[in-house]
Amino acid sequence: MKPAAGWFDALPKDRLLAEFSLWSADLARVADDIARVDQHVDIYHVDVADGHFSPALLYFPDLLAAVRKLTRKPLHVHLMVDDRILLAQIEQFAEAGADLISIHAENDNVGAGLDLIHSLGLPAGVVLQLATPVEAAEDLLPRISLLTLLGTGIGVKGQGLDPEAPGRIAAARRLVAASGFPVRVAADGGIREHTVPELRAHGAETIVMGSLAFGAPDLAARISWVHAQPHGG
Repeated sequence: MKPAAGWFDALPKDRLLAEFSLWSADLARVADDIARVDQHVDIYHVDVADGHFSPALLYFPDLLAAVRKLTRKPLHVHLMVDDRILLAQIEQFAEAGADLISIHAENDNVGAGLDLIHSLGLPAGVVLQLATPVEAAEDLLPRISLLTLLGTGIGVKGQGLDPEAPGRIAAARRLVAASGFPVRVAADGGIREHTVPELRAHGAETIVMGSLAFGAPDLAARISWVHAQPHGG
């Protein structure tokens, strides 16, 4: 199962998008969790970490291929991997069913990675860690569809939103607006009920939801609330 061609450009532009992080799904019952949430998902966010670039060990191609059979919703693979394996990982996750692949601006071979993603027929994204200036993405904007800013340290669950994160979202939106390229800006990390309104007010166009989605007592109400957040950016 795959989303329709042109799915990224067809995403709603008049509301906040909800990316559901599969890191927060019950991996022992991932099929059940996907069936439970699928109707509310704009994009599934799939974190991939190698234990080197990021301290975590997360997702692998065979698991993504299994998820691919369970949903037509887009699968956004976020690669947090060392330069030595970046290009191989791009190829493996593309083959496993990724619909969008984001790599880090901090990777030395980010340019080669973006070239490879495009050659595989996929839209590309770039992710910035907290310590990386937003301006580091400027030269990459013509080559990407999505710019994701981490609001917490990389690869560690449950952290609070860094105080600088909302301002970085606003700076990214200004950078994109000045560039003239149709790049969407995403917030990833520290997504909580009290941080979503601030991130949206500063211009976030999509948020990566973990427990806020999978742990919601009333998911339909939670997603209606997300969609209703006023855009201040």
